[in-house]
Amino acid sequence: MTKLAIQHFLTADQAAGFTPSWVSPASAPNLGVARESRYEVSLAYSQDDVREAQRLRYEVFKQEYGASFLGSAAGLDTDSFDPYCDHLIVRFKGTGEVVGTYRILLPEQARHLGRYYSQSEFFMTRIERQIPDLVELGRSCVDPEHRNGSVILLLWSAIIRYMRHHHRRYLIGCASVSMRDGGALAASLWDRFRSTSMVDPLLEAFPKHPLALSRFPIDANVQEPALIRGYLKIGANVCGEPSWDPDFNTADFLLLMDLQTMPARYARHFG
Repeated sequence: MTKLAIQHFLTADQAAGFTPSWVSPASAPNLGVARESRYEVSLAYSQDDVREAQRLRYEVFKQEYGASFLGSAAGLDTDSFDPYCDHLIVRFKGTGEVVGTYRILLPEQARHLGRYYSQSEFFMTRIERQIPDLVELGRSCVDPEHRNGSVILLLWSAIIRYMRHHHRRYLIGCASVSMRDGGALAASLWDRFRSTSMVDPLLEAFPKHPLALSRFPIDANVQEPALIRGYLKIGANVCGEPSWDPDFNTADFLLLMDLQTMPARYARHFG
């Protein structure tokens, strides 16, 4: 990609002193992930790759959450963090389309931006004091027709290899629960998490947009969304009660994961 193309994609202040990591495949980590029979995973290396991921995000978030995309290009989910992130993409080899994506923000890029995305929703002072070099995951998205173990395995295998390449230990990110029921699901999940899946109090975070969760009856039999259930299985913990995201109409739980404490069976599986 030419410098002119990069500057066209970035805002003026970003283009003045920053080149996104995805324009330089030669310096990108070798994910080393074996290709699955129907899918393959890679980093996005071009503006077109990133836009395909943004288009998938738009379609899924619009359909499932009724998200609003103020300031985004038509049909794309974009924000000011995208140019600073690496974007993992999974392609379906039958059509070549992007069917899964994650974006990854390294601490160096977060410092360049001045914040993590999660800090728009949470007060994270305790976490920042204890863990200075967090890697943030965000915008997790898989096409509904391809939500299977193969796609999730490829994404997570790539994330683990990415973390090892950069010698990082801690992952953080928001996991969303739909608010279309007004908040009942979020309230029931929080009631469970605060007694089963919480971080150490020294790592607790606090919502900037708290929800009135106490007004909802608790359903002890509620099922976690698949993404959150997957995070908890591989060792992530919840950092506190959720924060409301008005743009996506979701209750977002902040999750923290220490790769060194991942259960051995999952470490071998993703390795």
